[in-house]
Amino acid sequence: MLGMSKDTFLLVDAAVTIIGLIVLITRFKVHPFVALILAAGFLGLSSGMPVDLIMKSFQDGFGGVLGFVGIVLGLGTMLGKLMAESGGADQIAQTLIDAFGKQRVHWAIMLAAFLVGIPLFFEIGFVLLIPLVFVVASRTGVSLVKVGISLLAGLSAVHGLVPPHPGPLLAVGVFGADIGKTIFYGLIVGLPAAAIAGPMFGAFISRRIPGHASPELVAQFVQDTRTHTLPGFGVTLATILLPVVLMLLKAFADVTFAAGHPVRSWLDLIGHPITALLAALLLSLYTFGSARGFSREVIGKHLNDSLLPVAGIILIVGAGGGFKQMLVASGVGDVIGHMAVQAHVNPILLAWLVAAVIRVATGSATVATITGAGIVAPVLALTPGVNRELLVLATGAGSVVLSHVNDAGFWLVKQYFNMTVEETFKTWTAMETILSVVALGLIMLLSLVV
Repeated sequence: MLGMSKDTFLLVDAAVTIIGLIVLITRFKVHPFVALILAAGFLGLSSGMPVDLIMKSFQDGFGGVLGFVGIVLGLGTMLGKLMAESGGADQIAQTLIDAFGKQRVHWAIMLAAFLVGIPLFFEIGFVLLIPLVFVVASRTGVSLVKVGISLLAGLSAVHGLVPPHPGPLLAVGVFGADIGKTIFYGLIVGLPAAAIAGPMFGAFISRRIPGHASPELVAQFVQDTRTHTLPGFGVTLATILLPVVLMLLKAFADVTFAAGHPVRSWLDLIGHPITALLAALLLSLYTFGSARGFSREVIGKHLNDSLLPVAGIILIVGAGGGFKQMLVASGVGDVIGHMAVQAHVNPILLAWLVAAVIRVATGSATVATITGAGIVAPVLALTPGVNRELLVLATGAGSVVLSHVNDAGFWLVKQYFNMTVEETFKTWTAMETILSVVALGLIMLLSLVV
């Protein structure tokens, strides 16, 4: 510590902690939930925080995040599971494929993933829609990679940029952004970014790496026949997009009516992410449940099953919130904020860079978004006038860059598409990076207007 200023020490301390966190997760295979608690504790002790505040800060951060995101995750996952089991996802894809025709089938798949992915976790959306890629590729003769990359781009774009996804939703909370505007801007940035990284890049790369489906997976997916009628396209779309519409209504009310106006107060309640997702879930109990002939027992079982895979995710997200709080409480966040202001780095670019570094290091888009938002948030107080919604999007765009071997998604794609590690880098990793950089460019352009 001798000869080192307090600020420099805090920065070195934070760097050591984040590297330690990465080493625990990647080298020693410590579960991220445990690793984040250890890292937060270490940062608290080593930065000289009062001992009695260390675990309290972590606890406050954990609870602050899960008080909101935990509920949203639970509701969104249940909605997604019912959509999967009822065949709603198939219905959307089938309708779009019929509308677009064989030649443009990869565009249809990108749009389907973009729509279906809105209430779903990336991994869940992937597992839900991957059968479709195999069915479409085998029935139309279009290359597996061309269809697959388009699907992945659609899912990745909403995962990184559009609430009610957990990452962008967390950043909305940390930056104090408006959720309706964030969704609106997220769609403006997300669709063109997904189009360039998905169908356009997919058409290019699939000439070099067409992809060969494993016969076992084709056999498993392609003969899937359902025992009940699929929900209609309109009904499915209405159910999935209900929460988005309600949240946009809230944004409209906030612009149109004065604070305290009864209409605004009611629309704020109806458009709150928790209320909006709850409304969609209740509607889906009918549209994706009883209207499809599912008994109450079957619906109950689906809802129960849906929560098992997200238990771990919810704990990791909470621990990420605790770690973020420790960065703030120890003063590291402020130091980084002041440095950024002095260096005159554009806050939007800073948010993207910080999230990108953490993403490349930890492999988790959600951890990158939540930690990145925690690090960049203090900059807001020092540079008034930055658009908070665009900061959310920049953090989200940075969080999907350069997926490689430390990301579960990388291996998921490799196995399903039957590719070598090198081929996965040339397809999936390249697509994620294009998506991230194009989104950043679009966010910068948008920042000139809004």
